[in-house]
Parts: sequence; structure tokens; C-alpha cells
Amino acid sequence: MLHYLQALFQALDVNSLRDAALRVAAVFICLTIHETCHGLAAYALGDPTAKSMHRLSLNPLRHIDWFGLLMMFMAGFGWAKPVPVDPRYFKKPKQGMALTALAGPASNFLLALVTIVISKGILLYCADSPWAETAFVFCLYTLAPLSIGLGLFNLLPIPPLDGSKVLAVLLPDQAYVRLMRYERYGLLALLALSYFGLTGSWISGAIMGVYSTLLNLIY
Repeated sequence: MLHYLQALFQALDVNSLRDAALRVAAVFICLTIHETCHGLAAYALGDPTAKSMHRLSLNPLRHIDWFGLLMMFMAGFGWAKPVPVDPRYFKKPKQGMALTALAGPASNFLLALVTIVISKGILLYCADSPWAETAFVFCLYTLAPLSIGLGLFNLLPIPPLDGSKVLAVLLPDQAYVRLMRYERYGLLALLALSYFGLTGSWISGAIMGVYSTLLNLIY
């Protein structure tokens, strides 16, 4: 048994395990900040629902949907537990919902910017530290692109993504109600788009565009 365990350990690619662990950590960070900022935006606009349900938290276990997390790795996109929002608390419900929705993607772009700044700080001031290489790779090549991708993906105007709430501001009420009727089919549409690779090239190109712009700002 001991020989078997030793052979198994030797066969493991430590770098691959490290990379996988870093990707999982990045997913947790991106989703947690995204959902927390939805709740904070709603709370700032007068809706205490998320706060009362303890969703204004950086504890990822309060936000992670385990099936949605699994789909992120299997299908290329996933989801967290939606932050509960009650638009009746907003003075202007459609505008309030749009601002609350935008807070999620905006937080992802800001997180990517901060992460790139941290990576430059590591390069300039901590390059000789034993943990510097791992931290630098995690910040610049794992967390930042993933955060940008999550932000861009959520801006697609397909229910239940955040972009559909933003689109609502531009639509007449009847058109918006009609759009929301099909919200339950939106997830199936997203799965189909992902399966057939119809969003891959657009998302990849947009990620590289935003990523390059942020890099040029910082480096």
C-alpha cells in the first residue's frame, strides 16, 4: 500500500494541481465579489433584503451555487446564488434594478484592475520573495482575465444575466415584461450557446481587448 501511494504521489503533476487550485480560488473570489457588490448596490439604493439574508458578505460559502460552480468548469460558464433584490424598495424600480445589476460586472472590471496593479507591485518590490512567482501568475494570468470574462459575460442582454436588467431601462414596460417571461429559458439558451461555441470567439476577443487596455494603463 505504501509503495502504491508513493508511486501515485510521484505521478502527480504538482504544478497542474497548483494551477487547478489557483483557478478554483480565482472563481471563488470573482463570484463572491460580484454577488456581494450586487447586494451592496441594492442596499445603497434602499433595499435591505440582501443584508437581512446575510448576503453582504465576502464569505464565498454564502454565495456559491455548487451546481453552477460545476457548470463553470464543465460548460465554460456558471453562476452563483442570485442576490435577492426587491425592486419595491427602489424609488425608480427599473433604474434601481439596472444599477444593481451593473454593480456586479463593474466590480469584476475593478477587481481585474486592482489585481494587475498588485501584480506590478509584486514585480517591482517583492520579486525575490519565495511566493512571488505564484502570486504574480495568479494575479496577472489567472484572476484578472477570469474576472474580466465574468464581467463581460454578465453584460450579455440575455435573462437572467445582468445585461438583461440593464436593457430593461431602454425597453418599454410591456416589452420588458415580455422579455422576463422567457427568463427561465435564458439558462438553456446560454447552455446551447456555450455548447456550440457561439459566444467563445466574441468573449475571448472582448476579454483580450479589455485585458490589453488595463495592462497598457498599468505597465
